Amino acid sequence: MDAKQTVLSFWQAMESNDFYAASEWLDERYEGIWPQSSEVIRGRDNFAALNSAYPADGLWRFTINSIVAEGNQVVTDVSVTDGNRQDRVITFSTVKGGLIVKQVEFWPDNYPAPEWRAQWVERLMAD
Repeated sequence: MDAKQTVLSFWQAMESNDFYAASEWLDERYEGIWPQSSEVIRGRDNFAALNSAYPADGLWRFTINSIVAEGNQVVTDVSVTDGNRQDRVITFSTVKGGLIVKQVEFWPDNYPAPEWRAQWVERLMAD
């Protein structure tokens, strides 16, 4: 299985909302880095426990908007929702031996477009 298929399988497992099953796609020495909050998740057990404890208003749904792979590096752009929250995550994954060993994730916040640039842009319609 190549790196892209490994990451696709990970996101498919995340869709089950069984985060311990999803963590089986992670190496035991997994590092999940969140640069925006200066946090690192070490190990697949911590990944599964954190995601299982995360407060949600319903089941999590994951939609892959884009995936780009080169060698053992895979980048995904994924929409994430629990029915209330609408988030988007950009994840840089490193795969070795058929498992994800590292992920660097960015969870950008939505913000209103500044009015000053309205004459040069069009507003995107939400999906």
